[in-house]
Amino acid sequence: MGWIEAIVLGIVQGLTEFLPVSSSAHLRITSALFFEHDAGASFTAVTQLGTEAAVLLYFAKDIWRIAKTWIVGIWDRSVRSSPDYRMGWYVIVGSIPIGILGLLFKDAIRGAARNLWITATVLIVFAFILAFAEYWGRQTRTLPRLNMRDSVVMGFAQAMALIPGVSRSGGTLTAGLLLNLTREAAARFSFLLAIPAVVMSGVFSLPDVFAPGEDGTSVPSGPQMVVATVIAFGVGYAAIAWLLRYVAHHSLYAFVLYRVALGSLVMALLMTGTISAT
Repeated sequence: MGWIEAIVLGIVQGLTEFLPVSSSAHLRITSALFFEHDAGASFTAVTQLGTEAAVLLYFAKDIWRIAKTWIVGIWDRSVRSSPDYRMGWYVIVGSIPIGILGLLFKDAIRGAARNLWITATVLIVFAFILAFAEYWGRQTRTLPRLNMRDSVVMGFAQAMALIPGVSRSGGTLTAGLLLNLTREAAARFSFLLAIPAVVMSGVFSLPDVFAPGEDGTSVPSGPQMVVATVIAFGVGYAAIAWLLRYVAHHSLYAFVLYRVALGSLVMALLMTGTISAT
């Protein structure tokens, strides 16, 4: 992996991680279109550490308050009625599906699921599901009204993002809207829910990212990996602030149209042989 590739993919990761357009799909498509090989699922997982560091910084006060209340609540029953204590459990329980499914289907996620025909199809199909959720969801429930059922449903929605093209944020936003959460409430919980899953995935993928792959994946050097991750952090931090402001005042239909257009473009490039599906 060259320096330009590392920089470009770092920017792509930071720009798309928090938008409902699938960062893994964008990394896969960008790699195929401009660099003629797949950077790999492990590269995606590690650069996500940069974007999750942005989440930790942006929501530092909320995360500290939730974590402290949850720890105290284990021993002190008087704080267990606190919204922050319950939120701690919601994040933990909601993170279980992606952890289990990620381990069970690890090989498929790193191999067959990265076929660009699948990515393009999923981009389009889930665009229509997101559009339905935006249209049908009543958006009457704010974050304090979140419950354990919501966390489980959104946790399984997050797990679907193991397939490039679904989008972790898109899946959780869609599920949140179908549960009648406001866009902003769904987005905020989506950010918190991603922390355990993405951090653990990135840490476990560190040894793999530098191992030569048999599937054509490129292998970055340590400095290139660091630079890509740092760039993803900086761009991702700006993207968080922008998305929270955007969803508070706008619908998600623009992302729906973008997903359909991108999926259709990828299919056209595949059919003309411009890029390879594998």
